[in-house]
Amino acid sequence: MHILSELSHLLFPTRCFGCNVLGVSICSSCRREWIPHYYKSHVGTLNVHSAVIYSQTASKIILAAKENGVQGADDLLIAAITHVLNSARLDTGYFTLIPVPSSNQSQRRRGRSFIVDLTQEISRNTGIAVNDCLQVSRRVSDQSGLTRVQRISNMHGAFSIKPGAILRGEALLIDDVVTTGATLREAARALNSQGFPTFGSVGAVTACVAQPLR
Repeated sequence: MHILSELSHLLFPTRCFGCNVLGVSICSSCRREWIPHYYKSHVGTLNVHSAVIYSQTASKIILAAKENGVQGADDLLIAAITHVLNSARLDTGYFTLIPVPSSNQSQRRRGRSFIVDLTQEISRNTGIAVNDCLQVSRRVSDQSGLTRVQRISNMHGAFSIKPGAILRGEALLIDDVVTTGATLREAARALNSQGFPTFGSVGAVTACVAQPLR
């Protein structure tokens, strides 16, 4: 097994997610931009808890996980979100993790529902229950390159609750990054449209946060 591991490194050498330098999955220089802390922001009345300031390094790590399915990048995002869950002093026994879903076309392209997969792993690590109750109910455009106003318009009415889903307790939306807040705002709207405030409140946890929110 040791020989196979060495051969694998020779054929497929490890590169830093942030700067692509040969060596380790994240070099010491890029690691300085990916040290989980704890940041609290607001999207309307929604409290958002995050671990890392969004940067070029963070963007590359997210892309490595989201578009390329790189396990090491997944692990960094999972660790960041888990750090927030531990740092925010939330009574996690009362919360359910609700992953923000990918569009159907994104799932087909990536071969998975990115945030759903990460949230399932976070649930296994923390023991917090998951409720995969949200779905993308209409076609949306790629958010990259859109202005704040365009993102809000693009996401409006995009999410709905899956048929038969049961909503109860306190909800924590899980996503990779909050920039304008348009996606989290729409996810909260979908939950609230089904009477979620009757059962509990809605908050959000993300690996990264843009500062300031755009």
